[in-house]
Amino acid sequence: MDVVGLLPQFGNLFMTIAAFVVALSVIVAVHEYGHYIVGRWSGIKADVFSLGFGPVLFSRVDKHGTRWQFALLPFGGYVKFKGDANAASANTTDTISDLSPEERRQTMQGAPLWARSATVAAGPVFNFILSVLVFGGVMMWDGKTAEPLIVERLKPLPVMGVTLQPGDQIITVADIVLPPFDDREAFEAFSDSLPEEPLLEYLVARNGVETLVQGPHPWPPLAEQLAPRSAAYSVDMKPGDVITAIDGTPIHAFSQLKDIVEGSDGRALAMTIWRAGEELDFVLVPRRLDEPQEEGGFKTHWRIGVSGGFAFDAVKEPLGPVAALVGGANQTVRVVSGSLSGLYHMITGAISSCNMSGPIGIAQVSGAMASQGVSSFVWFIAVLSAAVGLLNLMPIPVLDGGHLVFYGYEAVFKKPPSERALRVLMGVGLTLVLGLMVFALSNDLFCP
Repeated sequence: MDVVGLLPQFGNLFMTIAAFVVALSVIVAVHEYGHYIVGRWSGIKADVFSLGFGPVLFSRVDKHGTRWQFALLPFGGYVKFKGDANAASANTTDTISDLSPEERRQTMQGAPLWARSATVAAGPVFNFILSVLVFGGVMMWDGKTAEPLIVERLKPLPVMGVTLQPGDQIITVADIVLPPFDDREAFEAFSDSLPEEPLLEYLVARNGVETLVQGPHPWPPLAEQLAPRSAAYSVDMKPGDVITAIDGTPIHAFSQLKDIVEGSDGRALAMTIWRAGEELDFVLVPRRLDEPQEEGGFKTHWRIGVSGGFAFDAVKEPLGPVAALVGGANQTVRVVSGSLSGLYHMITGAISSCNMSGPIGIAQVSGAMASQGVSSFVWFIAVLSAAVGLLNLMPIPVLDGGHLVFYGYEAVFKKPPSERALRVLMGVGLTLVLGLMVFALSNDLFCP
């Protein structure tokens, strides 16, 4: 096994671990705070709120009697409620047998069913809330493309003769009228109709006068972003690279790159890259990727992990908080539905089980997203938070979803499952979770 190949490509191992710890700490803190605050509102007392495990580095006790602490090993966290036997919030009759009725009410075991259910469900719910807020916040920060479309900044491209300028309002490109930016179908049709040439004729409004100018193809073969653990990322391509030729054949539009890669059937492709005035040569081997479809299901494509972008930055306008929150909620739903669909298709064998990543893969993606900027890293935290919320809702004993199933049983039959049944089910659940972790880790080590 090539151990070196497992190391992140973006810089150094320390930065990857740091990015992973930051992402995990934020997600765990929000998840556990959900348990804590809803438990407190429900009358359940928390003895300890810990970020990390092991020896305590710093702690303080608040006015509610809860000890807040940072521990040495920053790979998780927990809330220990009153009456819990350990940090895993395990309850036993012995731990509350000597408590008064008032004190029992402050424990998870002694609290009414509604309080226990709300406290357990709050962890995943807070993860989803974090995702909605972060997605919405990024959308607000980025804004939306203003109408009419006005050039704010031209991106560096290896194209000579460009007379398009910042401040130009684009009316037509290659005699094709620019459609409204938010009309996705019309914009796709507009893109497909453009000639695949390095320079195109633009009709623009400049200083109130319509004039013809020369500009680059609106969608050049530009690497706007790189997918972590992709073919492009593994050969050390960078955001901003422009692919000028494949196997010696010049290309001028991202659609040409897409067609060649998708039709490669995994064949190695020799690519010429323009980077800040310098030409570089790379050989990329496209990888099979199972991609979710808007209509549901997955479709397999060949990909090198390059996302394209405009040849210029357009002027943006603010996005209101309501629209941002709606967009954040929609994005969270897409992450959850895509995760459920992916899990279902892996179980049925429709797509490869290698689509599931373990801690090494997540750490690599954390580092890769951090290396591409704060916005990309924060967006990744929101994606991961939604995935963690969904995972914790799975009806598996030892997870929050398993506890909610037990509470559902108690609500129907007016009594909790027997202690013997709980011990057996918790053992089965722990075995399932550990098995899933080993399986995901093996994917990190052995999947291509």
